[in-house]
Amino acid sequence: MVLTRTARTQQLLSCHVRSIVTTLKPSAVAGPRPGLARQMPSGSGARVSAEAAGCLLKLQIATTAPPRRGHASAAQSKLGAVRTDWTREEIDEIYNRPLVELMYDAATVHRMYHNPREVQQATLLSIKTGGCIETCSYCAQSSSWSKDTGLKAEKLLELDEVYKAALDAHDSGSTRFCMGAAWRGPSQVGPRQFERVLDMVSKVRALGMEVCTTLGMLTAEQSHQLKTAGLTCYNHNLDTSPEFYPKITSSRTFDDRLDTLGKVREAGLSVCSGGIIGMGELDKDRVGLIHTLATLPEHPESVPINALVPVAGTPLEMKGVKQPTGLEMVRCVATARITMPHAMVRLSAGRTELSFAEQGMCFMAGANSIFAGDKLLTTANNERCADAEMFKELGLVNKPAFNGQTQPFEIPELRAQSIKLREELKAFKIELGCKKTAAGSA
Repeated sequence: MVLTRTARTQQLLSCHVRSIVTTLKPSAVAGPRPGLARQMPSGSGARVSAEAAGCLLKLQIATTAPPRRGHASAAQSKLGAVRTDWTREEIDEIYNRPLVELMYDAATVHRMYHNPREVQQATLLSIKTGGCIETCSYCAQSSSWSKDTGLKAEKLLELDEVYKAALDAHDSGSTRFCMGAAWRGPSQVGPRQFERVLDMVSKVRALGMEVCTTLGMLTAEQSHQLKTAGLTCYNHNLDTSPEFYPKITSSRTFDDRLDTLGKVREAGLSVCSGGIIGMGELDKDRVGLIHTLATLPEHPESVPINALVPVAGTPLEMKGVKQPTGLEMVRCVATARITMPHAMVRLSAGRTELSFAEQGMCFMAGANSIFAGDKLLTTANNERCADAEMFKELGLVNKPAFNGQTQPFEIPELRAQSIKLREELKAFKIELGCKKTAAGSA
């Protein structure tokens, strides 16, 4: 008897489903449930019709709803957590996820800690170009292949030149000013040039800008001197994974890089450290780079993601390495964002090869800084007018220095005296030059 009723019920359900499908308007099927209920017959068949409608709705949901994501992995279940105990396997899993899901998770984490519309504009100035004794195969500033690149070594810029560049950057909207010197480290050049850099740091910081330098390897004392002068952050990129690093340079080791990062952190400076994509490394090396950064005792406050810009005459350019695609950059940015939620992920060198759409994907995936201005250290960069157009199209706004928080700064007395002496000496030289010119024309 039970079997008979079950068969009868199935027959009735089938009939009612066919009836509803053939008689209801599409808007009734796709619309709210009350509209569907009004089409049902009353009386003893109403209960069967309700069951039929339920089956139809389940069928509709099954055919129109997007597929559900699989069960969350251990890494996904901790989405947004600030951790330094990542395993390589976890980061490899994140990096290799379907890009649409990776971007979604990265965007989710980004919104937990950052305003997704804010992108900081920073300016990078080479204060000492060329003549570097290091052998970084991606860099045009190495003296080892200066004949091939045609890049001549230049002297360290004067204080007033750097200050003028910082003023121009500030007036153009940059809230961070970065200075790079092609040195193995300050110890290579002696105290007089390093003292000049310390004066640069103090005078630029007095503009209310964040100040970053990249000067090579530091001692503990030099790190503290930079901190005292007002430096905000020190850049020292790891470049790539520990395994691939020996293929990039032979003049220093990966541990040398980590040693400097440790001294910078101990001095109380913020750390800026990232890498370069497109040097011939494999995906596992990109994972290794991010794993090293994400498992430091403290995450870097800044993580630059650079695309290699092959400069003619450098070993990597002559080797013909393939430049990364825009989507590869997005994948690296997203992985860095998920594993280092608090960090500023900086979309740095190589933007000239990316469209507005590709850069927009990087910002969606968690990048929140760019270098502004038409030149980086030795390579071309996007023009400010192009970036202004991109900001407008994407609805981005400039991120203020120090996250909009007031950071009072007074130039230290030692630095103030040094800056004053330099300015007086500069004025004296100008006056002396004018007198010689006047005497020569008399």
